[in-house]
Amino acid sequence: MAVSSGLFVNNIIAALGTTNLDIDLESETEIKAALFTNSVVPDFDASTTNAAYGASVWASNEVSGTGYTAGGVLLTTTTLTGASGVMTFDSADPSWSSSTITNARGVLIYNNVLSPKSAIVLVNLGADYSTSNGQLLITVSASGWFNVDLVP
Repeated sequence: MAVSSGLFVNNIIAALGTTNLDIDLESETEIKAALFTNSVVPDFDASTTNAAYGASVWASNEVSGTGYTAGGVLLTTTTLTGASGVMTFDSADPSWSSSTITNARGVLIYNNVLSPKSAIVLVNLGADYSTSNGQLLITVSASGWFNVDLVP
């Protein structure tokens, strides 16, 4: 199995449960987007330890190259909204200008100030993307990074 999209269940449980993991999805100084190759094998299962940037499978397979800094970029214009029982997380489109990046396949959204740096969601880009002294722009869906239907 390779990159797939999904929320990291254990970190969501920790945020909403007794652990009270403080993930602030509306912060423009805490939430980052890092790029990974198709070689990373994510585990979204709640029975595993919390997923975090720089740990376990997230300690390798991050893209590298000119114009890309390990850890990715801060997300800006972040919003967490709700309507008709659906919670939506969105942000401005992240980009890496004047970059030379090879085989970016997944975007890991994580909280950069927590310890460990808790993973929130992984988004599969659907194909490998590369740049050669150009801009890599991730166009976020009009529906945001993710939606959670909270109506049973």
